[in-house]
Amino acid sequence: MMKQFFRKKSAETSVSVDMNKQKRYESLVRAWHKDLYRYAYWLCHDPHIAEDLVQETCLRAWRSLDSLKDDSAAKAWLITILRRENARRFERKQLDLVDLDEYAIPDHEPETSSLGDSELSQLSRLLQQLSPEYREPLVLQVMAGFNGDEIANILGLNRNTVMTRLFRARNQLKDSIEKQTERRGQHNGRP
Repeated sequence: MMKQFFRKKSAETSVSVDMNKQKRYESLVRAWHKDLYRYAYWLCHDPHIAEDLVQETCLRAWRSLDSLKDDSAAKAWLITILRRENARRFERKQLDLVDLDEYAIPDHEPETSSLGDSELSQLSRLLQQLSPEYREPLVLQVMAGFNGDEIANILGLNRNTVMTRLFRARNQLKDSIEKQTERRGQHNGRP
């Protein structure tokens, strides 16, 4: 009789733990889902792939939720999982090889953008021109709101390296914007 009582209590405790895990998981997903999707979309530029990346991230987060000791670090933890999921996407992908001689590739891009482009899309293009080592920390800071220590943790870098890359990324972006503004001025008849 005594053994049966302990088994029942153990099962009740297990259900309680599972319910607490479910509530914790749901609150994390609710809090960070939009940021995860925004970052995933920035990585892949495809809404369907971004949704898949977020879904895979959430699945992995559920499986390893017990490893998250501090809920205040959840955003960085989830972004790290998302980055790894994106990397796995390329590991699984088999790209078709094409003969470049069959395609005409222009030597350079046109100097001016079409008149209908917004400043935001121009800024996005300029961001894409930055090398990944500078672009990624800047996007993590600006879009996701991470500080230098958090970015260093996510990217597995030294904080000083991250701060240097952020500084250089901002300077490169500023130079690109100034050059673009200067070119526009020349095209509009300004000296």
